[in-house]
Amino acid sequence: MRTVISKAVEYIERRVEKKQRLAIVLGSGLGNLVDIVTDKIVIPYADIPGFPVSTVASHSGDLVLGQINGLDVALMAGRIHYYEDGNPAAMMVPLEVLWHIGCRVLLLTNAAGSVHENVPPASASLITDHINFSGLNPLIGDHRPPQFIDLGKAYDHEIADRIREAAKTSGAELHEGVYVWYSGPSFETPAEINMIRLLGGDLVGMSTVPEVILARKQGFRVGAVSLVTNYAAGMRDEELSHEHTMREAALGSENILKLFDALLRDFNDNPLAG
Repeated sequence: MRTVISKAVEYIERRVEKKQRLAIVLGSGLGNLVDIVTDKIVIPYADIPGFPVSTVASHSGDLVLGQINGLDVALMAGRIHYYEDGNPAAMMVPLEVLWHIGCRVLLLTNAAGSVHENVPPASASLITDHINFSGLNPLIGDHRPPQFIDLGKAYDHEIADRIREAAKTSGAELHEGVYVWYSGPSFETPAEINMIRLLGGDLVGMSTVPEVILARKQGFRVGAVSLVTNYAAGMRDEELSHEHTMREAALGSENILKLFDALLRDFNDNPLAG
């Protein structure tokens, strides 16, 4: 593992001079954030030693290095999910590589279903906590210290407050709630969605939670935002599909771009401590 990570870091650092302080993982339908990166260098995952390549059509599979609003960023345009190859630790190498090229803050985004009528498709939602309903853990079998990770503050409180403030200053619509991770790739049943509500969940999706666990082991400060792309199963008389997700993501992209534009301006003006 060390050799693979070292080779990946060396490959990237031959192509970029600046250390990247902020990393962002882009979920389904959020790849247009790449369009506002300046002075960008695009490196396909397939060219980076050890990087997994997503099989999901909407995930382009590129590492994008550059600047947004003067802030040095590393964007992962797409991720690999547990449901693609059965490995909950599939994002371990990319996240460790991001750490070794200088990233200390990680913003995660995803497409998610809403279990509440007042959180509609095309809106954004701050993730304040999560429920790992899958029962899987990406750290199983990883005996490197620290082996036991405290998730009491998995989602950094200062980052959450600054996301809330960015929503206010930009006028972006922002809800917040608890994200529930299902393994996928099938969507949930109406009965499962009813159970999620009873357990205190607000959003449901197929990613992010294993990345949060891996990132906290590494030492990242983590923030996360969902783009709501649908009401969850049983709430509407409609068939859920990836195509449906992408249509709604396109409708909500302007809102989330406003949010991130304000947030990254704030991070550039008032840097977070690493």
